Order: sequence, then structure tokens, then C-alpha cells
Amino acid sequence: MPETLWVCPRCTRAFANRNQTHTCRPLLDLDEHFRGTEPAVRQAFDAVLAEVRRHGPVTVLPQSTRIALQVRMSFAAFVARRLRLDGHVVLARRLNHPRFVRVEEYSPRNVLHAFRLLGPQDVDADVRSWLAEAYRVGCQEHLTTD
Repeated sequence: MPETLWVCPRCTRAFANRNQTHTCRPLLDLDEHFRGTEPAVRQAFDAVLAEVRRHGPVTVLPQSTRIALQVRMSFAAFVARRLRLDGHVVLARRLNHPRFVRVEEYSPRNVLHAFRLLGPQDVDADVRSWLAEAYRVGCQEHLTTD
């Protein structure tokens, strides 16, 4: 697997795959996503980001509809609501847990797991383990092991 990311010449975003389908739009200011939300919503996101950074570098992409987290590929995304932070992680397997509000299997090794956080206290051992596993998916480690 090549280490170099492909950079879109139009929007300058980096991707693991050359000519990856995407929407070329400028990124927003991260703080815009939290305008009008309760402080606990931003604190929850900051706790998520601190946890992810324990595993290595991450690119934060404040897009128009979500905040994506990317290493080689996007592995998590979050939407700030007034009272909660809606998020999902992409895992290379289906995981059942009562906190998941939705699980969508796009392929056997590309499974979206959606959940909600009300504040930083919700970034507990379960969420930390999902973020760690998703970070490895973002690094595409799951493609080098079978």
C-alpha cells in the first residue's frame, strides 16, 4: 500500500485513493460547527479529539455538514447538535453494542457504527475502544492483515 496520499488539485484535500470521488468544497472554521450548541457538546468533541490524538496524528476536516477525522482515510465523523454530538466510527467489522443507534454495513470491512454523546463524560472506555479501532481503520491497517 503506497504511503503517499493523492491530493485533489482543485480543493487540495488528501485521499488514500487517486481520483477519489468527493465534493470539492472549502473547509469551514471548526468553531462554526459549535455555534448555538451547549458547551458540553464542544467538550465532548474535544475529548474525542484528545483521545484520537493519543493514537497518532489526525487531520480534522470541518466540512459543511460534518467534522470528519482522517488519517489515510476518514474513520470517524461528528455532527454538533444543540444538546448532543452525533458521531460515527468506521470499523472493519460489525460490532453490536446497545449505545449504537445505527449500524450500516457497506462491505464486510467497512461498517459504520453511529452513536450519540451528551458530554465529555460519555467518552468512556467503550467509546475510547471504538476510536482506537477506527483509527487503525483510518490508517488502513485492516487492509494489510487477514
